[in-house]
Amino acid sequence: MTRQRGIVVGYDGSDFSLRALEWATEEAELRGLPLTVTYAWRWPYGKADGEARLHLGKAAEHVLFHGVKCARAHSAIVEVVTDLHEGSAAQRLVELSADAELLVVGAHDRGMAARFVIGSVAVFVAARARSPVVIVREAGQGPVLPGPRPVVLGVKDTTADAVLDFAFQEAALRRLPLWVVHAGHPRPMAWGIAMAHAPDLEDSARACRERMEERLTPWRQKYAEVHLEVRSATTAPRDALLAASAEVGLLVVGTGRTASRTGHLGAITGALVRHASCPVAVVPSQEHDSSPTPPTG
Repeated sequence: MTRQRGIVVGYDGSDFSLRALEWATEEAELRGLPLTVTYAWRWPYGKADGEARLHLGKAAEHVLFHGVKCARAHSAIVEVVTDLHEGSAAQRLVELSADAELLVVGAHDRGMAARFVIGSVAVFVAARARSPVVIVREAGQGPVLPGPRPVVLGVKDTTADAVLDFAFQEAALRRLPLWVVHAGHPRPMAWGIAMAHAPDLEDSARACRERMEERLTPWRQKYAEVHLEVRSATTAPRDALLAASAEVGLLVVGTGRTASRTGHLGAITGALVRHASCPVAVVPSQEHDSSPTPPTG
């Protein structure tokens, strides 16, 4: 019998991982899927005798079961699975994503050192995971926000269909409006000696909107219950999406077409993961075929 794909969340007892656990628990309830709570630990001081390692393993087990207890106490989830792993947290999360419907991780940015260490793990996982990844960046963030905060989708002409489908599905599950911010706006041209004839910016913007409306038609039909609002970016895509993140409950973007080859997110997606004011969902655009070394931390 094939095991049902579920929701996976990384938990280590910290405040931001607790918020990730809350998000994952709600997601499992909304989707009617099992939840896997994973905690990866490692001995940090070089060689250790068996007894010391055993004690640390028991402490890790205690942390993991505390997370499971929290998940069961605040939800009606029927199936909660534990995964205790000795080794790299980043690599373990990527491994589990292969059989997951969604992966949820927490990260904080309290200070430059913390942002570098924790952020590097979150970015590594987002770039390499086989499933969509939701990154809850701060302890104060979560899926339940005051008022009906929309889902926002950052999209351009080359955005994969999987990214659009995930955003529409999240909006439908949460009964929230969906904003589509189209980053295909024409850029200002620099004047030069041999400059070609400048296109009419209004005509170009209109053509971009028409292409986007045509692209969105199948999802409008599939998710007819979702209230959709299409916005064309009038600033750089990164700035437009960062500004929108202050008003919404979830920002959805794709990994980009090069992530599967390089193991790195694009500049825009990486900046959004680190600096957005709301949780960020990163949806893989293609299958991954390499396994770079995960960061420590």
